[in-house]
Amino acid sequence: MSDPLIEFDDRDLAAQRAVKHLRGLVIDKDTIRRLLSEARTHNAWHERDVPDETLRSIHDLMQKGPTSANGSPARLVFLQSDDAKERLRPALTPGNVEKTMSAPVTAILGYDIEFWRNADVTFPHKPEVQTAYQEKPEASETVAFRNSSLQGAYLIIASRAHDLDCGPMSGFDNKLVDLEFFAGTTIKSNLLCNLGYGDADRLLKRSPRLGFDMVCEIL
Repeated sequence: MSDPLIEFDDRDLAAQRAVKHLRGLVIDKDTIRRLLSEARTHNAWHERDVPDETLRSIHDLMQKGPTSANGSPARLVFLQSDDAKERLRPALTPGNVEKTMSAPVTAILGYDIEFWRNADVTFPHKPEVQTAYQEKPEASETVAFRNSSLQGAYLIIASRAHDLDCGPMSGFDNKLVDLEFFAGTTIKSNLLCNLGYGDADRLLKRSPRLGFDMVCEIL
């Protein structure tokens, strides 16, 4: 039923029709296997470049995922060159050095604690929802971190949808990364994610996951 308090324009109506059409689509089992159920974290890589066009397409897709008031706080730096990787090396924990240096791409996913500065672009119909955080810096940082973490998950799904493998990591020194890559900005690092074509012959069996009854409840 339409909301009588909202005036829908042609683009709104087109979006509604598109979503109604999606309801009838079926996601096949192979897609689910590729994106989540059988996809794995990779630590070894084939020597195969990832085109810049692929990285742009991954970003375009991950940006479609929801964030609070469409704040979209994630900021990405894709490291491809050896020189760029060497700048990251000092911040890595020892166990993450080799896998990162050998990966075709390492994505630094950061978050802009002043994401609200783009409110006119990302939430033009009601920018004050975002700009209210200008007076609440602690809340702004919390919201930015939380939603960039969501976007980190979208990055993984979007990369797998582009036939890439992923190696997300939190084993690094955030302060060193921020000084090296985000100095003088309002961006802070959240996570790293190696991207490329993983060597399946180097995988081990999947580690156990927690069962529903261990971590969930229905009230």
